[in-house]
Amino acid sequence: MTAHDSPDRDEVAHSIRSGHTALGIELGSTRIKAALIGPTHRPIATGAHAWSNQFIDGLWTYDLTSVVAGLQSCYAQLADNVHQDYGVELNTVGSLGVSAMMHGYLAFDDDGELLAPFRTWRNTNTDAASRDLSDLFDQNIPHRWSIAHLYQAVLDHEEHLPRLGHLTTLAGYVHNRLTGENVLGVGDASGMFPIDVQTGTYDTTLVARFDELIADRGYPWTLAEVLPAVLPAGVAAGQLTTGGALLLDPTAQLQTGVSLCPPEGDAGTGMVATNSITPGTGNVSAGTSIFAMVVLDRELRARHPEIDLVTTPEGNPVGMVHCNNGTSELDAWVSLFGEVTTAFGATQNTDRLFEQLYRIGLSGEPDAGGLVAYNFVSGEPVVGVEHGLPLLLRQPGSRFTLANLVRAQLNATLGALRMGMDVLTTEGIRPHRLYAHGGFFTTRDVGQRMLAAALDTPVAVTDTASEGGAWGMALLAAYRAERSDGLTLSRYLSENIFDDDSFETLVADPSEVAGFAAYMSSYRTGLPIERQAAELLTAPPGSI
Repeated sequence: MTAHDSPDRDEVAHSIRSGHTALGIELGSTRIKAALIGPTHRPIATGAHAWSNQFIDGLWTYDLTSVVAGLQSCYAQLADNVHQDYGVELNTVGSLGVSAMMHGYLAFDDDGELLAPFRTWRNTNTDAASRDLSDLFDQNIPHRWSIAHLYQAVLDHEEHLPRLGHLTTLAGYVHNRLTGENVLGVGDASGMFPIDVQTGTYDTTLVARFDELIADRGYPWTLAEVLPAVLPAGVAAGQLTTGGALLLDPTAQLQTGVSLCPPEGDAGTGMVATNSITPGTGNVSAGTSIFAMVVLDRELRARHPEIDLVTTPEGNPVGMVHCNNGTSELDAWVSLFGEVTTAFGATQNTDRLFEQLYRIGLSGEPDAGGLVAYNFVSGEPVVGVEHGLPLLLRQPGSRFTLANLVRAQLNATLGALRMGMDVLTTEGIRPHRLYAHGGFFTTRDVGQRMLAAALDTPVAVTDTASEGGAWGMALLAAYRAERSDGLTLSRYLSENIFDDDSFETLVADPSEVAGFAAYMSSYRTGLPIERQAAELLTAPPGSI
């Protein structure tokens, strides 16, 4: 049975009552989402909670109380939807998994007390640490990786370090609250510290180098002591405790003892949700951030600051192009146009407004009529921009129309990604097709067509593209429950979830490929303007 089969209402209700389900929860940048799947592996109920990061004392963060409140709100909506749609109470699930924004810095003492505010993937204050560790390890260590945040704290002589008990990611934190286990899936762990793909855990040689680097600081811990244990997809990662059940469901309807799979990062769930976890496959996730994951069949010939080396949830090597800035600036423009329509008494539904403006942008000139936009709400290391500063540039001869303005913002969303993917191309790595998911692809054809033109690569999407990581996490939870000896994750997905009709593939029109290339020529030329403008502004970096 594939993900396209649809059971009737009574069958779904029976699956829910008997616990033949899997629940995936993903904490994204702007929404916490939950997806419940049944025996057909398609979503049968969802829940969501909107939230946003805060810029406090020069750093992007989320308050952990909002994590708990958001989880409870998301789960309550899911349970309400189950009751309304199927007439049953959600008392248990067959398996459960949690994923979240990768990387960042969550530091706790031995009693589980948070030692410093959560520092998210969006922060770029770790430049010195990133450069030093990249040289020490002879491997690119991005600004957002947990080890970069840890070493930056060392460089800054932060007072909490002598009391450090353990580090984790956001997914690892939630998993720990649900199970008491301090573990991570290998994909998420690969954004904390480099993984040895032969052993499936942290590279012990590099761990030793780091310990030697900070030995003179006299901290009462070693790196291996503070990092979470690493687990591959499909293994047991704990059970839902009484406290964990109450954390998700304060009404005490949810039963304990549910089996959990290893917590993962949003990159890993994106690979699962698009069935792109075997060598030569690749996917693009586009939302608040945008990133491409290409599963490698060989080592890269050189170290590239634009390319992160991470892994799939099974532990296979991946070349990742991660751009901090995705649709946030585009969303801001859509919101502005919403205010305009309201001012003229023609208020539009938000979803409808997005769809209309996306389609208007698609009607613009492929090179945006000479307009150039930069969507950098925060720093963008892929293109060497340290601080966030969205810009719109136009020359006197540019065609300044609504269609071209929106097209410029759509193009900007993909600009940094294109520059990173060009680096992989120089390495001779070019997937024959990219699978896409995330909010950017919700409006049918638009995001897919834009990405295909930007990367000159066929782009495939499925009807679950907007479900994204929560569905991918639910599939990982189902794999944990249904796995048999010798059944790899790639086989499980191919044999149980996806078939040849799962995706619709679009090949870009050559004129749009050429138009985007022309846009990128201006985009690259104008980058020094972007960098200098950010340096000259008197406002604190990132405070816009």
